[in-house]
Amino acid sequence: MDRLSSTFAALADPTRRAILARLAKGEATVGDLAAPFDISLPAVSRHLKVLAHAGLIEREVDAQWRLCRLKGRPLREAHGWLEGYRRYWEESLDRLTDYLEKGTKK
Repeated sequence: MDRLSSTFAALADPTRRAILARLAKGEATVGDLAAPFDISLPAVSRHLKVLAHAGLIEREVDAQWRLCRLKGRPLREAHGWLEGYRRYWEESLDRLTDYLEKGTKK
């Protein structure tokens, strides 16, 4: 699977998006990341594995702590891909608005 597909697949799950939102505030331990969820620690670990595989986070073992931190590059790449479509749709909607406004002025 290419990186963009891995990124979007990882982002498809609301738990993983919530984990990324938490990591946007700074690095956190696996326990801290698991705390808000009503799921098992192994389930959280599986989510973290998907995020790491997509390159969205990096994990590090520091003594007894397992730390996670956000990596921005895959998100920037996804944003860049989406940006082209945003511009396309904005321009298309602007043309539609112009067309409709001209039609109502007749």
